[in-house]
Amino acid sequence: MTEHTHFGYQQVPAEEKVRLVGRVFDSVASRYDVMNDAMSFGIHRIWKRIALEHTGLRPGMRVLDLASGTGDLALKMAGMVGSQGLVILSDINANMLAEGRSKLDNAGILNNVGYVLANAQYLPFPSNHFDCITIGFGLRNVTDKAIALREMARSIKPGGRVVVLEFSKPISPMISKAYDFYSFTALPTLGKLIAKDADSYRYLAESIRMHPDQAALKSMMLESGFDQVDVVNLSLGVVALHIGYKF
Repeated sequence: MTEHTHFGYQQVPAEEKVRLVGRVFDSVASRYDVMNDAMSFGIHRIWKRIALEHTGLRPGMRVLDLASGTGDLALKMAGMVGSQGLVILSDINANMLAEGRSKLDNAGILNNVGYVLANAQYLPFPSNHFDCITIGFGLRNVTDKAIALREMARSIKPGGRVVVLEFSKPISPMISKAYDFYSFTALPTLGKLIAKDADSYRYLAESIRMHPDQAALKSMMLESGFDQVDVVNLSLGVVALHIGYKF
């Protein structure tokens, strides 16, 4: 029997999701940063700054940024780990990874970064290798989140941490209703106007609704090998940080 998973609200064969998600990001890669600013009113920069504050990074550390995309987190982390540290930008989508590389190249960040095209479910790195792993707004696009989380737990050193920044469930029913209205009306409209692709941003809204909420994701992370998971709600739960620790 063919295993199925969700692509937004659709049920699709599991092996098809990678291709479908890839098509979404191939379409929006060149306008991704502009769309992030437009659809979040720039607030995504605050969310990312708070995520960076929870990484615990220090000079000389080694960090992996999964679903790195256009490299917003990696750009800042390269400065945090300094010339003796290393930041690996990894993404499953070649076009998104190329956008990230271009951004860091243009910023003059060349010597303490690397680039790896990889699926988060099958990380090509040794166990106990990284001091920190980050994934910003990428986990919901992974076909099998539990496998990816186990790979993250395997790849960080004892004493390390994984920081997951992702859309989540608003803590207020009123906020939730307003958020739903915005997501399913404004996002596709902005996508059509700015990225010339309404369907991809309709998928974005649907994928957020299909992603595990705060408690469910915390449970998944604990089951995947993390010894402790802290949850921090941002913007009343529209976004949440999950910080997984390995002791």
